[in-house]
Amino acid sequence: MALLGVENISKLFGGVAALHDVNFAVAQGEIVGLIGPNGAGKTTLFNVVTGFIKPSRGRILYEDRVISELAPYEVASLGIIRTYQKTSIFPALTVAQNIAIGHHRRGQPGFWSVLFRTRPHREERAETNGRIQEILKFLEMTWAADFLAQNLSYGDQRKLEIAIALSSQPKLLLLDEPAAGLNPEETTGLMRVIKRVQDQGITILLVEHHMQLVMGICEKIVVLNYGKKIAEGTPGQVQNNEEVIKVYLGEEVEDATSC
Repeated sequence: MALLGVENISKLFGGVAALHDVNFAVAQGEIVGLIGPNGAGKTTLFNVVTGFIKPSRGRILYEDRVISELAPYEVASLGIIRTYQKTSIFPALTVAQNIAIGHHRRGQPGFWSVLFRTRPHREERAETNGRIQEILKFLEMTWAADFLAQNLSYGDQRKLEIAIALSSQPKLLLLDEPAAGLNPEETTGLMRVIKRVQDQGITILLVEHHMQLVMGICEKIVVLNYGKKIAEGTPGQVQNNEEVIKVYLGEEVEDATSC
């Protein structure tokens, strides 16, 4: 069953087509990779899915509901949560406080309830604290609860971004270049984290340039080039696709292999 459907999505900026009739689906529980050279339209597509950009044509379906015209906060309220290319954490807050902020989507008991510390407020605080501890344990970061986010290593800051996203209890998690800037050991650890997130029943769509990560964890890969989809399939199918090889390695590769 398709959780997310991208149907004939085009996006024009003036006379430039950033996306042109892009179609693909993401099944429930699947990890799908979205790859392509810089400028291929990957982040633009993420912005369309999450409501930050409205498509010029086409529509986005989520659980068979058209969501293309929803505002970003409305999209997030449905359980579609994203991370960003650059770390988007609150550096002067602790790790636990960062995760608590991500928990806000579930709603708050209200100003007067907080002011007078009513029972709903106390129950909400207890639920939030419990959720924070669950996420820290899940990501093996309980040691970092009281650390300022700015004092974490870069790799742990990237994990904290995922922790913040998980605190919103996503159904569909969009990861925008999660391995950017990571060393090989950190990348291997990230791959384990993403697989464990999938094991929790969360569907994942990720943009990534790190081919070892993409080929190692994705069940399906969609390839964009100049805003058009040029390939879709399993990692093996995409690796052996002639058009994908040309895009990544250049036309001269074909000429060289024929000599």
